Amino acid sequence: EDCPSMIVPSRPCNYVSFIMGIVSYSGITGLVDAKEVGMKIVEDYAASWNWILIGLVIALVVSLIFILLLRFTAGFLLWFTIIAVILVIAYGIWHCYLEFSLLRQQPGADVTIVDIGFQTDVTVYLHLSQTWLIFLIALCTIEASILIILIFLRKRVRIAIALLREGSKAVSYIMSTLFYPITTFLLLAICISYFSVTSVYPLTGVVNLLSQFPSQTFNKTNVSKTCPGAQCTFAFYGGETPYHRYLFILQLSNLLIFLWLVNFIIALGQCTLAGAFASYYWARRKPQDIPTCPLFSSFSRAIRYHTGSLAFGALILALVQMARIILEYLDSKLKGANNVVARFLLCCLKCCFWCLERFIKFMNRNAYIMIAIYGKCFCTSARDSFCLLMRNVVRVAVLDRVTDFLLFLGKVLIAGSVGVIAFFFFTHKIPIVQEDVPTLHYYWVPLLTVIFGSYLIAHGFFSVYAMCVDTLFLCFCEDLERNDGSPEKPFLMSAELHSILRKTEHH
Repeated sequence: EDCPSMIVPSRPCNYVSFIMGIVSYSGITGLVDAKEVGMKIVEDYAASWNWILIGLVIALVVSLIFILLLRFTAGFLLWFTIIAVILVIAYGIWHCYLEFSLLRQQPGADVTIVDIGFQTDVTVYLHLSQTWLIFLIALCTIEASILIILIFLRKRVRIAIALLREGSKAVSYIMSTLFYPITTFLLLAICISYFSVTSVYPLTGVVNLLSQFPSQTFNKTNVSKTCPGAQCTFAFYGGETPYHRYLFILQLSNLLIFLWLVNFIIALGQCTLAGAFASYYWARRKPQDIPTCPLFSSFSRAIRYHTGSLAFGALILALVQMARIILEYLDSKLKGANNVVARFLLCCLKCCFWCLERFIKFMNRNAYIMIAIYGKCFCTSARDSFCLLMRNVVRVAVLDRVTDFLLFLGKVLIAGSVGVIAFFFFTHKIPIVQEDVPTLHYYWVPLLTVIFGSYLIAHGFFSVYAMCVDTLFLCFCEDLERNDGSPEKPFLMSAELHSILRKTEHH
């Protein structure tokens, strides 16, 4: 008689021991090293959290000062930002070349990064010539890209700077808009917390179920003699239920809801800011005719009248993002496959859905602006905004990317400046506060945290500026079509803004 496998339906056969038995010694060593690195990182955060907060506060103050200075010195400040970024990158190129030249002459420095593998001590990589060569190539590419953009778009840069100067006037009249990203951040934090709890809850149920059945080691001495091919296999507690059968689908649904909520919160912020800046533009006398508390009024209108439109636009974007996540999951599963055709088709689909997501984000953003202006539904607003932009495609091509590029340089300058200060501080190179610097295992832990946090803070402030510019631009295009500048139908834009954007037709 054949010897069947032993199936124990009541409890697993020392499941923990089985798992530990299949883990190799090298795997255990890697886990121990990872645990030690994690503990050191936690200790570094505990020792430097107050200095990290100080760095983020400095980034907050610098970003706010930068925004306020744009009101009066937009041209000078933006050109200073461009030149400063170019000079900082040029210094980085020179420093990387110097380090690369010195390490090429030292024995043992020609070892590749692949040869040494992962090292917890980052300074090990700084003693390799290949590391500085990679930095050198990356910085040269960035520097060349910026210079080429400035050379070919120098006239557009002047026009974009003038448009940003006009946008700074709107921000100065509605200063509360600068702090609206805090509301968006709090709403996103609630959304992420909800998603984390709902994602972990099914796993906690399984853990609680397993804890009710203590592991037990069975004596398999006699069984192995009488039936050498026998093995102990864990079946399932109580059989497979519909809950367990559709658990993966439920998790995907939970992920879709999470993406929907995130996009809805972002849409709410964009519609709120667009409504506030539109109230500034369409005011005949500025600032006398600007409504009282325009940001709060716009937020109330968005919640009361436009929730369905915002939710519909967010759902369309969430479905596309969900499709991209599924494609990434399939791509990870097919990495070891030899089917070249399937990999090629999957790569094409990923590229198409990436482009589709970018297009939908662009359309949604302009649709929310039209919703804030006229209060129409999402589909009508999306159609009207698209037609309006196509009728002014020359201005869109000139101003849209150029203003985003200038604002990106501002974010890089703020994050880079705070990052340089943090680098000199955590590496004990500032004599005044050298004694106050905490002793750290990895100085790059708080350094990267400060740089990343500073960039996010600057992005929060500059995202308001970007929304202001986009709103003013759409309002300008709509103003040109509704009015002709006559006493009966006067333009509501300022004379400076009219002369600025009229120039784009001749460039």
